[in-house]
Parts: sequence; structure tokens; C-alpha cells
Amino acid sequence: LIVDDEHDILETLSFVLEQEGYECCTALNGVDGLNKARSENPSLILLDIMLPKMNGYKVARLLKFDEKYRHIPIVMLTAKTRDADRVQGIETGADAYVTKPFDINNLLEIIRNHIR
Repeated sequence: LIVDDEHDILETLSFVLEQEGYECCTALNGVDGLNKARSENPSLILLDIMLPKMNGYKVARLLKFDEKYRHIPIVMLTAKTRDADRVQGIETGADAYVTKPFDINNLLEIIRNHIR
């Protein structure tokens, strides 16, 4: 599941991940992302922080504090580069924190490591 409010990022990541053999679903805001996570039960979530309707921190927190969904790895994929943002991301439940712009090969390696 890819949750980001930037269409270009959704399209690019979906294309690259599908070329790698992954199935993707997407959401453009935090509320839709949370609902899709609950209905689709994805293997992994790529989650932006700055989202409309509900930010990524809250989405991560709600999923990680729910017994039914806490097993889903969350990779925060964000433009927020401050150390305090990274710490907050990890504290709210992110399993990895990647800043934009990102290296696609590095991101693919992180995804592979968390899906194993």
C-alpha cells in the first residue's frame, strides 16, 4: 500500500514495484490510507507524513496500536528530514524512515528486508 498525496510519486512507485513483482494499491490521503490498510491488510505500507485528512504519524500510530494490524511494516517516505521528525516517525510506529528524494534501489532493498 502506497499512501502519498503526490500523484507522480504514486504512479512512479506503483510502476517500479509492479515491475519488481509486487501488487500495489494506493491512497491519496491519510483517512483513505488507513481504511485501505484495514481492508486490504497489505504486506507493507509506504506512508508519507504530510497528508490531507490525517497525517502519516496518526495513521502509523492507529495501525501499530491495533493488534490486528501491528504486524504490517510501515516505511515512512517523506520530505521531512529533521532528526526530530525521524525520531517521531519511529516512535509512532515506522519500521523504517526514508527521506525524499530517495534512491529507488535503496528503497527496494528496505522493502525486501521488511517483507521477508
